[in-house]
Amino acid sequence: MARLAGRRALFAVPVVLVVTFGVFAIAAASPFDPVKAYAGTAALGADQETLDRLRENLGVDQSFVVRWWEWLTSALTGDLGHSGVMRQPVAQVIGERLAWSALLCAVAFAAAVLVGTLLGVLAARRPGSALDRAVTSLAYTLEAAPVFWIALLAVWLFALQWDVLPAGGLTDTASEQVTFGQVASHIVLPAGVLAVSQLPWFTLYVRQGVGDALAEDPVRGARARGIGEGKVLFGHALRSGLLPVLTLIGSRVPELITGALLVESVFSWPGIAAATVEAATAVDFPLLAALTTLATAAVLAGNLLADLLYGLFDPRVKLSEM
Repeated sequence: MARLAGRRALFAVPVVLVVTFGVFAIAAASPFDPVKAYAGTAALGADQETLDRLRENLGVDQSFVVRWWEWLTSALTGDLGHSGVMRQPVAQVIGERLAWSALLCAVAFAAAVLVGTLLGVLAARRPGSALDRAVTSLAYTLEAAPVFWIALLAVWLFALQWDVLPAGGLTDTASEQVTFGQVASHIVLPAGVLAVSQLPWFTLYVRQGVGDALAEDPVRGARARGIGEGKVLFGHALRSGLLPVLTLIGSRVPELITGALLVESVFSWPGIAAATVEAATAVDFPLLAALTTLATAAVLAGNLLADLLYGLFDPRVKLSEM
């Protein structure tokens, strides 16, 4: 396990270097002017000398290669730089928002795995039945639905029509402090929408995996020996059928992050979505690089987790050989 993690860590180094370099290169080619974004409406009446001085103070008068190298060497010492658009250190911007984004993704991911596994198992028990057709039809329909459309539909139905859940935010409007009860009620809609966007993949993978496992000789032999259907399903077929889902975990991380950004924007969730949008439109180099590195690390960690889980649960795979 340590060997695999070490190799992946070494592989992550050039990946992060290439990704961060690409961020600075693309941002430098962007038509957005970071100086005007930083100054706001004050830039409209400012003379060129003032704008040039501000450009020098922000460090955007240098080439993107120099800015990338300065940011990289500072980041290695723990200094992620200062966000011009957020008027805060980058580490503080991420620290204030990352926990809420992580909470949203964790709740949504757990719900998608649990509900997807349940629906997949139910559909696999009776292939071709009415329940199987209903589950697969629902999965394909949700797979084709954009996550922002699902989010807007959820707001209209649960918040506006039925008025059973808050439409957005982290707490109630008049609240002066964050409480567990308010966070729990406000996270239901965004986490539910994000879970629904990931649900089809887990449902279809579990259905296929469990269905194939039920047709294998060991499962048929267990049934022939008189072992109960429940034990056959959960003790034999489910364990074998969930193996493909383990590899799915890592591959769904990028879409989970993308979906979380859209969901946070719709529901005004105080995560990193707003910071990401502002950093992109204002060409905030330090914040853009830090957020991109964070997303890259999450994807690499998801792939590593999938491989580790596969090695632990699949007896045919040895972690020492991976």
